[in-house]
Amino acid sequence: MGKHLIFILVSLSAPMSYSRRIFSQIQNPNIFTWNSMIRGYAESDNPNPAIDLYRRMHMLSVEPDTHTYPFLLKAIAKLMYAKEGEKIHSITVKNGFDSLVFVQNTLVHVYAACGHAESAHKLFELMLEKNLVTWNSVIHGFSLNGRPNEALTLFKEMGCEGVKPDGFTMVSLLSACAELGALALGRRVHVYMVKIGLNENLHSGNALVDLYAKCGSIKEAYKFFEEMGERSVVTWTSLIVGLAVNGCAEEALELFKELESEGLKPSEITFVGVLYACSHCGMVDEGFIYFRRMKEEFGIEPKIEHYGCIVDLLGRAGLVEKAHEFIQSMPFEPNAVIWRTLLGACTIHGHLDLGEYARAKLLELEPKHCGDYVLLSNLYANERRWTDVQKVRGMMFKQGVRKTPGYSLVELKNCVHEFVMGDRSHPQTKEIYGMLEEITKLLRLQGYVPQTANVLADIEAEEKETALCYHSEKIAIAFMLINTAPMAPITIVKNLRVCTDCHSAIKLIAKIFHRTIVVRDRSRFHHFKDGSCSCGDYW
Repeated sequence: MGKHLIFILVSLSAPMSYSRRIFSQIQNPNIFTWNSMIRGYAESDNPNPAIDLYRRMHMLSVEPDTHTYPFLLKAIAKLMYAKEGEKIHSITVKNGFDSLVFVQNTLVHVYAACGHAESAHKLFELMLEKNLVTWNSVIHGFSLNGRPNEALTLFKEMGCEGVKPDGFTMVSLLSACAELGALALGRRVHVYMVKIGLNENLHSGNALVDLYAKCGSIKEAYKFFEEMGERSVVTWTSLIVGLAVNGCAEEALELFKELESEGLKPSEITFVGVLYACSHCGMVDEGFIYFRRMKEEFGIEPKIEHYGCIVDLLGRAGLVEKAHEFIQSMPFEPNAVIWRTLLGACTIHGHLDLGEYARAKLLELEPKHCGDYVLLSNLYANERRWTDVQKVRGMMFKQGVRKTPGYSLVELKNCVHEFVMGDRSHPQTKEIYGMLEEITKLLRLQGYVPQTANVLADIEAEEKETALCYHSEKIAIAFMLINTAPMAPITIVKNLRVCTDCHSAIKLIAKIFHRTIVVRDRSRFHHFKDGSCSCGDYW
């Protein structure tokens, strides 16, 4: 009787405390009962007890069966315990359960969830039998771990194998398109979803809002949001964050008010979006009001991410000393992201002493993060302290730290093209550099003067100007000007923050060529049109 009661409670998602109480009163529970308990915890908000139960099973010499491992691995995936997953993988091999497709599927899911996309793919390749769940797990793994190209390649292979996608596949595919900024491909996915009837799914709808927002097409994101029959807090949050990163701060805050009027309770992530909107538009007072409301009105205890938003808010506004005071008043130890945010603000606003202090804190926490060396190097270069710049770069070399190379992505005819600084690997290199020369001439006629202070090296001014001409986003723009119709919009995805010179140049390029140019850098969108940018030169 007890075992059936536990099964019913677990199936109905009742609180696990009830099931635990019944379980503790059963003498010698059988494997069905153990599995029901492990499954219940795996599907709960606290999966940890599932692992404890498995260990108790082992101590009591209770033999697991074919259902034990999928439930257990689901808990491990939720907790992202990679080492534990590897141990269980070894045990399944030893017990002979590793050949079962549903065990293999959960193992692929574990590796993907724990950030080991390569391991997930290797296991996938070794599987003799694959089903839709298998394909979804490995596609989602690549999409989740910043490997969108691989996710799209696998989707093509899936189609060639005759496996039909479901809603989960499409969500992973849309995430990959959003990561790449592949708007045209994302639109094709949307059309396909409508064709097979998957566009009405709430999760798919949320992914579509996210896609259009992350590809800089915020009007399409808003339009789709308005057309959705069902919306969750995730839907509202996706659009609020999307509006914020696209520079529509007032619209983001207005949407937050609408969310409140609908009687929905905002989540922690919703407030990250709201604070982000305030931060990137210089709304300092409003940011602090929302920060206080989190706890006072909604009972949400601010986390490190929310404190980070406030540090960023103050830093961007030039209130660097106040940002430092705020860090010192935090109820917990600041992490590397907090100190890095402060260092970035010091670099932008020229606070050398405080910047060096923030860097010292970062050396204690993450001594080999390449971005910190670059920020400090930039800070010294802005002060023309070239000896210190060389010292920082010498430290990087000594520590084996390599700077993350900048790149820009553009989509043309359902193909994503990648460019790096000074790139000459593209088949159209001759035409691209011819267009770059033309752009440079037209920019000078408009009164453009290269901002060589951004080239952080002690070299001649002419060399600095040449270096600026060949930044990856300028090469990407030249490529798109050659290959697209006049007045067609251009969208670029860049992995680093756009520099001041490129920002000034792209404003003029948009005006000269009558184009709308959207650049998504590592923190926000810039919509360039008619000689101005949506960020209002505040980024």
